[in-house]
Amino acid sequence: MLPRRKLGNTGMDVPCLGLGTVKFGRKEQVKYPAGFELPSDREIRSLLAQAQEAGINLIDTAPAYGGSEQRLGRLLPERDHWLICTKVGEIFAGGVSRFDFSAGHVRASVEQSLRHLRTDRVDIVLIHSDGNDLDILEKSDCVETLDRLRDEGLLRAVGMSSKTVAGGLRAMEFVDVLMLTYNRADTSQAPVIEQSHRAGKGVLIKKGLASGHALHTPGADATETFRFLLAPPGVSSILIGTINPTHLRQNIKAASDTLAP
Repeated sequence: MLPRRKLGNTGMDVPCLGLGTVKFGRKEQVKYPAGFELPSDREIRSLLAQAQEAGINLIDTAPAYGGSEQRLGRLLPERDHWLICTKVGEIFAGGVSRFDFSAGHVRASVEQSLRHLRTDRVDIVLIHSDGNDLDILEKSDCVETLDRLRDEGLLRAVGMSSKTVAGGLRAMEFVDVLMLTYNRADTSQAPVIEQSHRAGKGVLIKKGLASGHALHTPGADATETFRFLLAPPGVSSILIGTINPTHLRQNIKAASDTLAP
């Protein structure tokens, strides 16, 4: 079973590897090195069972991931087993992303996610930044709305999937969890990871394999890559999206080998 780590001061423990689900519902306007077809329901059920067997119970989705939330709502087994992370702020429709961080949209988005996921509460809701991190935090009522929704019991932890160092550092004053880009080619968020650890904030790593491009780097070693990603104190989990059971098995092994005693 995969080792688990504390998600900051949220009271949640998470596996060191979580499952991203972009490819469950969206294949347009993505930055992966190769095209793909959306998996069947049977393939998703099999992949979820494989993840669950390895101890993965952290799953990441978003309204911007096409039909991902709806498919998880239908196919996710044993809802109580899973920690679900979703997002607000970005909508993807007609091949184009649109962003809205207003109070009305944030509330409607969370309520829609609950319906799609067929649950009465999600564990983590992240602000899906458009890159203007500081404006979202300082000039919108997005965080305040998420705080109210948490008080109403619709979510457990508030976070931000940020895109700038300044935004990540500022977000620590408002949120419980940060999702940050961190990989061998981009370590710019290292100061945010360090400060988050000191502040007791949970850190989820996105793009740890550079959206799959790291797998195509000559001489790349998966175990060494995972060791690099999990080394900074404060990193709680790496979220990696896949619909390939072989890739999932390789990722599970690499993460397990990294933290083996």
